[in-house]
Amino acid sequence: MTEIEIGKAKRARRAYSFDDIAIVPSRRTRDPEEVSVAWQIDAYRFDLPVLAAPMDSVMSPETAIALGKFGGLGVIDLEGLWTRYDDPSPLLDEVAALRGIEATRRMQEIYAEPVKAELITERLKQMREAGVTVAGSLSPQRTKEFAKTVVDAGVDMFVIRGTTVSAEHVSSQAEPLNLKEFIYELDVPVIVGGCATYQAALHLMRTGAAGVLVGFGGGAAHTTRTVLGVAVPMASAVADVAAARRDYLDESGGRYVHVIADGSIGRSGDVSKAIACGADAVMVGSPFARADEAPGRGFHWGAEAWHPLLPRGERVEFGKIGSLEEILFGPSRVADGTMNLIGALKRSMATTGYTELKEFQRVEIVVG
Repeated sequence: MTEIEIGKAKRARRAYSFDDIAIVPSRRTRDPEEVSVAWQIDAYRFDLPVLAAPMDSVMSPETAIALGKFGGLGVIDLEGLWTRYDDPSPLLDEVAALRGIEATRRMQEIYAEPVKAELITERLKQMREAGVTVAGSLSPQRTKEFAKTVVDAGVDMFVIRGTTVSAEHVSSQAEPLNLKEFIYELDVPVIVGGCATYQAALHLMRTGAAGVLVGFGGGAAHTTRTVLGVAVPMASAVADVAAARRDYLDESGGRYVHVIADGSIGRSGDVSKAIACGADAVMVGSPFARADEAPGRGFHWGAEAWHPLLPRGERVEFGKIGSLEEILFGPSRVADGTMNLIGALKRSMATTGYTELKEFQRVEIVVG
C-alpha cells in the first residue's frame, strides 16, 4: 500500500472514513422486499444487523427490550445509571436541563455513585423476563469484578467494550484481564472491542471472542481525537478487520468471528457502507438517541463524557425526531438518513442486486 510522507522522519498510509467512499450500483437490481438483513452470531439469530450501543442516553432496560422485540440487540451499560440508582429518571431529567461545563461537572458527580451488583441482576432479569436476547456491557477494567454477577443473572451475550481494547494490556499497577483465559472459562459468547487495526483484531479473535467491535464507539459524542489525538477512519478500519477475520478463518480451520462496526454510524448510508466494507452488523448510538423513547431526553453521551479525571466526550443535543420503530423502519419524515435505517439498507442492497448481507460485503466501492 502506498505511503504518504508526512515529513522526512515519518510516513503514513492513507485511510478512509465512510464519508470518503461510495457504493457502486451493479448491472442487476432487485425489489427491496426480496432482501434479507438477518444475521446470526453464535446460537443467536437476529432479524436486524443492528446492536444498540451501551450508552445511558440510548439504552435503558425498556428500550433494550423494545429493540429486541423489533429484531435487533439492545446492549445495556452495566456501569451506567441503571446499575447505580434504583430510579435514575430524575437524574436524567436533571442532566437534560444543564448546559456546557456544568453538565460535565454534574455528570461526574452523578456517576461517582458505585455500581451495585444487585441492580445488575435486577436489570438483566427484567430483560430476560421480557423474552428478548439479553446483552450487557462492561469495561475491561470492571469485567473481573462483575463478570460472575452478570453470568449468574442469565446474560446471553457478554460485551466487553472500551475506547480501545487489546489482548495484551500491560500494567504494573494491577493484574490485567487475561481475555483468552476469561473467554475460555465463560459459557456465553463474548463480543469485545474496540479495535481498529488488522493486528489488534487478529489478537482479539485468537482470544475466542465471538465478535469484534471495530472503532472507538461514541462517534458523535466523543472527543477522543481532540483530547488524546487518537482516531480511526472507519471504512479502512472495518476493511482491515474484515481481512483479519478472513485470515483467522484459515488459521483456525473455519472459525468465523463476526465484525461489528462501532462508531461513525450516524446515518443510514453509514450502515450500508459499513457492511459493504466487510462488517456483519453495526452498533448504533446517535440515531437511537433521537428516538422518543430514548432515556437521554434528546441528548446523547457516552462513558467518555463523565470520566472522573479526563473527560473526552461531549453531551450532544440532537432532539427527538420520531419513535424507535420509525427510526428503524420508517416512514421517514426527513431526507438526511436519520430515519428508516433498515429500509435504506434494504434499498441499498436491492439497488446493487444483493439479497443477503454476506453477499453485500462483496459489493464494489469507490473513493470520492
